[in-house]
Amino acid sequence: MSSVRRLPPLRSMAVICALGSSVLLMTGCTNADTARSSVAEAAQTTPATNTASPTDTGTATATSTGSASPSASASMTDDQAERKALVPQAKVTWDKAADTAVKEVPDSKLVDLELKRTSAEATASTGSPSPSTPNPAPSQGAPEWEAKVATSNGTVHRIDIDAVSGKVFRTQAEDQDTDDKQQLADLLKKATQTPEKAVKAATDKVKGTVTHVELDENDDQKAIWSVDVVSTDSWDKTTLEVDAASGDILNQHVDRD
Repeated sequence: MSSVRRLPPLRSMAVICALGSSVLLMTGCTNADTARSSVAEAAQTTPATNTASPTDTGTATATSTGSASPSASASMTDDQAERKALVPQAKVTWDKAADTAVKEVPDSKLVDLELKRTSAEATASTGSPSPSTPNPAPSQGAPEWEAKVATSNGTVHRIDIDAVSGKVFRTQAEDQDTDDKQQLADLLKKATQTPEKAVKAATDKVKGTVTHVELDENDDQKAIWSVDVVSTDSWDKTTLEVDAASGDILNQHVDRD
């Protein structure tokens, strides 16, 4: 008999095919897991990229810097801002205004002088007759020197002077009783130092612009000249008390409000 090669049974072939498919499937899954692990490791080791645009970065920096540095004007108090606005507007100095005021009332002396803004009341009328020709009042809010002068019997007159032109626009007698006049007359006798000397003593001590000079009494009943000096650097106001008899500086206070 001729030898015939037998083919394996069909069941054996099916088992072999199934085993082969399993091997291929396991190999494929292993390769997929390996690939996923490689991707995950790469993601962990790669640094995050900043996706913010140059425009966004610049905006954030500018905003941060701006908020950290407030402007100088924002740090000023209301009073400092008002002094900064008012003082440079006055073209007439305190001594020129004082000289003008005492010329309005014969035989008078300065007892008060202050730089301020013109009120509506000050522009309402020219007041009582005066030696100078009546001049137009400045507009409300414009700078003026409000002066008060007194005669030896204590009678006071108020003189309003335009702080830009130097002209008197209003003169008016103050409403006083007998006691007020006598008290001021006694104070004038004690004040042997002129306001000019008092201001010199004050400005030798503190540099700045004089905005107020007033004859007064302190708590010790001493006659004093109270002098306000404004610094044009900080716009602080320093009030100095000058002994109206000796010319010594008795006290000083800085108003930073």
